[in-house]
Amino acid sequence: MKTQNPKQLLPPALRSRNYRLFFAGQGISLIGTWMTQTATIWLVYSLTQSPLMLGVVGFSSQIPSFILAPFGGVFVDRFSRHRTLIGTQILSMIQSLALAALALTGVIHIWHIIVLSLFQGFVSAFDAPARQAFVPELVERREDLANAIALNSTMFNGARLIGPAVGGLLVASIGAAYCFLIDGLSYIAVIIALLAMKIKPRTILVSTANPLEQVKEGFVYAFSFPPIRALLLLSALVSFFGLQYTVLVPVFAEKILQGNAETLGFLMAASGVGALCGGIYLASRQTILGLGKLIAFAPTILGIGLITFSLSRYLPLSLFTMLFIGLGTILQVAAGNTVLQTIVEDEKRGRVMSLFTMAFLGIIPFGSLLGGALADRIGAPTVLIIDGIVCILGSMYFMRQLPALRQLVRPIYIERGILNEGLH
Repeated sequence: MKTQNPKQLLPPALRSRNYRLFFAGQGISLIGTWMTQTATIWLVYSLTQSPLMLGVVGFSSQIPSFILAPFGGVFVDRFSRHRTLIGTQILSMIQSLALAALALTGVIHIWHIIVLSLFQGFVSAFDAPARQAFVPELVERREDLANAIALNSTMFNGARLIGPAVGGLLVASIGAAYCFLIDGLSYIAVIIALLAMKIKPRTILVSTANPLEQVKEGFVYAFSFPPIRALLLLSALVSFFGLQYTVLVPVFAEKILQGNAETLGFLMAASGVGALCGGIYLASRQTILGLGKLIAFAPTILGIGLITFSLSRYLPLSLFTMLFIGLGTILQVAAGNTVLQTIVEDEKRGRVMSLFTMAFLGIIPFGSLLGGALADRIGAPTVLIIDGIVCILGSMYFMRQLPALRQLVRPIYIERGILNEGLH
């Protein structure tokens, strides 16, 4: 009887050595990154007791992504994505270790957190589009690309929800400073993984165009094609409204559910479980066909979760609703990312993924600032009810557009061998 190669049991993308290294290293590092996010918001709330200040710190950590991401996309299209990632991971490690040193010595102030958050946001403006655009270079077979994109999207967005869960539990048990330290050390894993890769030199089209012209070219390309435009706008809406809960959860944990950092950890852990379920489902899919309906329906799941969570005063019910918040978020963002990476032209991949970074990460600070300011005035529960309603309305609008978007995407799917007959 023929023995099956263990590699054949893995998802297609993980059969490529470079992608396995990338997946393992980034998985560890990204969980550490989001642990730091949770530790930071708890530390800020402990220092200030201000929902508005939570919004300010959230704003400062992401606003550089909104402003600089288009230039990061141009950089990624013109230079080595591999070397860019090595550089951004080293800078991120320095930032986390600086935060750990300040917290461990007990000299940390709110302005330290804001300055270091701005620095990390600057790094992310180059790191996020580089990471997204690097994926096609990691797989040995072109037909494994869709699986790699799904796994990569799932890893990134899953870590964004799993990391805070672990962070909350660690803050409650050993304190925020050690979260920062663990995060700083976690970057060693991804740096080693990147250095161990054997990457074939990529053909880079030499451009004499002004970077601003290339930024404009990326915008025109993305927003003149309705499917890309619709995906970016839905991601922006979900990020602006649907993710305001991430900076308001400490208010629910302490004031509404009468808990502590451990309660915060359990709430974020519940959203992490929901995200993990969504991620496993997406990674197990054999085709990207049918993701359109999923992208359209996911904000409804998120919206219902937000509304129910805002009304709950009972911890088990709050934990249950957080499952749906995590599930709805990852289904929309990861599935949207997968379709986007599939339909985009390779020479514009970095720029389009930088726009996705703007739509997903870059919009969050504005939502954080508005959510924090509104929570000060009308209360955190009312804010989340409004957010949930907007997510559901956005979901309904995208669903109405779906038939027309499918017809536009159909020729691309046929050209790339994804579709032979009618689009299902």
